[in-house]
Amino acid sequence: MWNQIYNPLNSTFLSTCAAALPVVTLLVLIASNRVKAHIAAVIALIVANLVAIVIFTMPADMSLRASVLGAVTGFFPIGWIVLNVIFLYRLTVERGVFETLQTTIGGVTEDRRLQLLLIAFSFGAFFEGASGFGTPVAVTGAILIGLGFSPLAASGLSLIANTAPVAYGALGTPIAGLSSVTGIDPFLLGAMVGRQLPFFSLIVPFWLIWAFAGVKGMKEIWPAILVTGVSFAVPQFLISNFINPWIVDIGASLISMGCLIVFLKVWKPKTIWTSPALRSHDDSAATMTKKPAKSSKKPTTAEVWFALLPWIIVCVILLAWGTNAVKNVLNAYATWNYPVPGLHNMINKVAPVVPTPTKEGAVFAFTWLSYTGSGMLIAAIISGLLMGFSPVKLVTEYGKTIKVCAYSLVTISAMLAIGTLTRLSGIDATLGLAFAGAGVLYPFFGTLLGWLGVALTGSDTASNILFGNLQKITSQQLGLSPILMAAANSSGGVMGKMIDAQSIVVASTATNWFGHEGSILRFVFLHSISLACLVGVLVMLQAYVFTGMIVQP
Repeated sequence: MWNQIYNPLNSTFLSTCAAALPVVTLLVLIASNRVKAHIAAVIALIVANLVAIVIFTMPADMSLRASVLGAVTGFFPIGWIVLNVIFLYRLTVERGVFETLQTTIGGVTEDRRLQLLLIAFSFGAFFEGASGFGTPVAVTGAILIGLGFSPLAASGLSLIANTAPVAYGALGTPIAGLSSVTGIDPFLLGAMVGRQLPFFSLIVPFWLIWAFAGVKGMKEIWPAILVTGVSFAVPQFLISNFINPWIVDIGASLISMGCLIVFLKVWKPKTIWTSPALRSHDDSAATMTKKPAKSSKKPTTAEVWFALLPWIIVCVILLAWGTNAVKNVLNAYATWNYPVPGLHNMINKVAPVVPTPTKEGAVFAFTWLSYTGSGMLIAAIISGLLMGFSPVKLVTEYGKTIKVCAYSLVTISAMLAIGTLTRLSGIDATLGLAFAGAGVLYPFFGTLLGWLGVALTGSDTASNILFGNLQKITSQQLGLSPILMAAANSSGGVMGKMIDAQSIVVASTATNWFGHEGSILRFVFLHSISLACLVGVLVMLQAYVFTGMIVQP
């Protein structure tokens, strides 16, 4: 047995700096644009191993085993989702149905700002609710790049849009994970998050259009932005507080899409924004016309439904794959749990992170059939056959997709290897304890702890599992509501989703903008930290001023 050590240098400041080295190395290398993402991830993984072994005294064999476990977990299920989403996208492009989809969306509106609201925010929220784990960014990024958005716009704006829905993603998986480590009723946690994120469901659509088109461009379509935000925020609150935390994103996104489409039938902006370029990054490329450009050929109703068919199949299958009933049936026939020898239950998490020593599990659960990526692959195969692809052609296209995604898959696996190693070595707990020492400012910094957790792990679920119990213990010591701070971990975490390296790699892969991960990171970083700080301010107000907003057990 090995006990985690949280202050190996006998100095909180120095130990915290040492713990931050892996993530700082990763972010600096990616942001520099001088090192390719997959190489940066491998270098950061090496640094993480050195820090874990040399400074945190983790046995070398445990460190290496943890890295391998994380790398495999990175491919299954995260990389598996990305690979199969890109496979389906390539099939639709090959058959020309994606072009029909672009024309159809252009028929709803040719204004790029309104397309962003419809696709990046509302449609992306649906995929977040149905499957999560990178799917919404992959899908919306691919659609936006196909519609002619610049690669930076398609990548960065998809990441910004995919924030407010994340806490309820994959049918409420982050809430379930948070409940499992805190022992707090998931309905209470879901309701508390539902009293925090709706404010940002109103803000993010405005923020999204401001980031794309500037203040002037945002003001020109404020009625549509308001309709989008309100029609998402209100259902998000009502469903989370009065129904359950599992279907929040599904219900809110469908209502938001429907309201926006209906609103656009009776309202049009005075100026149609036709440029796909980011206004703030390329003023010369931003062009506006008074009238929308005419499509060369309007698709027939049959063609529109045929273009929508692959995505309808995806929605149906992923909704089924996300339910516990289907997962349980699939796992009964296709589950392989592999406890990693020399690692599983060989590490103790100790006080002050947990009240009593707790063994860290290290099991690779190969539930291959119930993976979201497996559902996506099945949807892609069915769609491909319906689009006229032969089995041989499907295999050929899949091989090409693997080649396209190879570097991205390496990067994602390395990212998860870092996340798994930092969790098992106690490096992440050292960072968490540094935040926990904030005293009266803890509601603010505790929220940023959730942001840090997602930035480190790439998952709101993982961040909740990582820091959820720490939030509960610390809040009880400070006389704060455990429900408030546990929910704040998830709400703050959603803003870290746009800067975690895994999401950035998914975005660059979906938009075929390989090697530009640094540009994406630099674009979204300030948006991420600014929104996270705003969540922290809201949680501070709930903790000390608007205490009536706190859900009571």
